[in-house]
Amino acid sequence: MAYHYENIRLEKGMYGRSGTSFAQTLEELDPSEHYKGTSLEGMDAFQRQLKRFDIRVRGAGSDCVEKFFHTTESAVLFPEFVSRVVRQGLEEGSILPDITATVTRFDGMDYRSIASIPSEEEKALRRVEEGARIPETTVRTQENLVRLHKRGRMLVASYEAIRFQRLDLFSVTLRQIGAYIGKMHLKDAMEVIDKGDGNDNAAQRFSVGDGTISGSDGTLSYEALVDFWSQFDPYTMNTLLVSGDMMLAMLKLPEFQNPLTGLNFQGTGTLTTPLGAKLLRCSALPEGTLVGLDKRYALEQIVGSEITVEYDKLIDRQLERAAITSISGFAKLFPEASKILTV
Repeated sequence: MAYHYENIRLEKGMYGRSGTSFAQTLEELDPSEHYKGTSLEGMDAFQRQLKRFDIRVRGAGSDCVEKFFHTTESAVLFPEFVSRVVRQGLEEGSILPDITATVTRFDGMDYRSIASIPSEEEKALRRVEEGARIPETTVRTQENLVRLHKRGRMLVASYEAIRFQRLDLFSVTLRQIGAYIGKMHLKDAMEVIDKGDGNDNAAQRFSVGDGTISGSDGTLSYEALVDFWSQFDPYTMNTLLVSGDMMLAMLKLPEFQNPLTGLNFQGTGTLTTPLGAKLLRCSALPEGTLVGLDKRYALEQIVGSEITVEYDKLIDRQLERAAITSISGFAKLFPEASKILTV
């Protein structure tokens, strides 16, 4: 039985379409829905092209990098392979989905978000009598633009150096590049939470022993965490980001000796705090810092572009300097939904 994917003509121009990725272009030419009930069901259009050219990209029997360059058409698949593996590294272990309320796709470098910041009068829950005016919630665009940042790495390697390397091994390096880009995006997110996105919405800061948070300066206690948690009303502190030293300090608190907490950590590797918040270690935070937030309302991630590679160089085997980049930024949604505690 002949399949349509075997007759698609692959060319460089499939990467240059505005607003459409290579994978999306392939799907338009070879829709996956046409393969329902066949042995190819479950594969996307790119995976079917790998099958077409008999390129195995994972496992002990993976092919060498040079397999992509046996024909002119199969070489067109190489940039998409690089992009997918880098994206996998970016997403592996990323905590961004745990701290962002929504993700917005945006084609550009300057983005204007929306805001709804009610006054104390507007926050009041009042009964609406018959014929009375209904309380209003005002949604407006932010005064200042949110700037997006390009983050990436330069892949420096000659084709001769990698042509005989197994794709499975080469993928390890690409995933590491993705992990690095992910860490840069996380650092951008923490900076926006701390200093705001340029619209006078920096996070409120507390310090242990400042009168609001009990305890003594330099020491983390359960009482201090409870005081910090209490500052979030009407929001809920459901996520807690901590620096490495604060993670160790929290694990040593007597409250973490609760048997259920220990069983959960030993069984799944997932830590939860006695306050019910999801506990995440964040390398982008300085020592002695905790960031509490209500994930549902705190942060918006704006994606200007997914992983982008210099496809011309990769297709033509000019790997000496090929850039791999991603454009992303963050906007504060409700400033009171994120707060910072320093110990």
